[in-house]
Amino acid sequence: MADEPQAGAGADPRRLGGIPLRAFAPNAITALALCFGLTGVRFAIGEEWEKALAAVIFAGVLDGMDGRIARLLRAQSKFGAELDSLSDVIAFGVAPAMILFLWSLQYAPKFGWTAALALAVCCALRLARFNSRMDADFQPHKSAGFNTGIPAPAGAGMSFVPVYLWLTTGNDLFREWYVVMPWAIGVAMLMISAIPTYSWASIRLRRSWRLFALAGVGLLGAALVTAPWLTLLAVCALYASTLPFGLASYAKVRRRG
Repeated sequence: MADEPQAGAGADPRRLGGIPLRAFAPNAITALALCFGLTGVRFAIGEEWEKALAAVIFAGVLDGMDGRIARLLRAQSKFGAELDSLSDVIAFGVAPAMILFLWSLQYAPKFGWTAALALAVCCALRLARFNSRMDADFQPHKSAGFNTGIPAPAGAGMSFVPVYLWLTTGNDLFREWYVVMPWAIGVAMLMISAIPTYSWASIRLRRSWRLFALAGVGLLGAALVTAPWLTLLAVCALYASTLPFGLASYAKVRRRG
């Protein structure tokens, strides 16, 4: 029939073609990060602590890749942003909470589960605050190249410091609930705090330092392979040492305007 519209006339051509592969790739990486985070819980149930930590840390590596790949491919989407937040809550909130509970906090006479929950709940609250832009007028850290509080992947890595110490030294003191509990609660509070912390996006390397930076990344990779827990302890110590500098740097930014 001459006056019958042809198939697809007036339809959105992007829908007819399905999801482009470039948009699928970053979402697939995000889903992988979620799966690795939950796999860490599976290893913790079997008391394979090194594998449990490695799974969550690898989830953090994937989380650092998905957003950058999405921007590189111009494949940002609301779906990807929501999936990323859900993945972060599970991989860097729920998984570390379960691992720490099974490793140490279950032996606390009281409040062990509450301390574990603090990690998961504060991670969820942090991401909800970020997505809703709540208090954005009072915490404009992002616009100045800073994060508000420590990011979820950094919080997960920091929460494992007692486990790193235990794996490095073999000292059971670091596994005691009265050591792990205040540390876990402290990290949880840092995630929802308003302190400005350095963002990767704000770091600019001088041209003369680029080769040194590349060499440092290579050496860091080698150190992670040969002595992973000691290396991660050093990374956590270095990150913690930047917190006061972040406060001072942001104070300068605010004074300038």
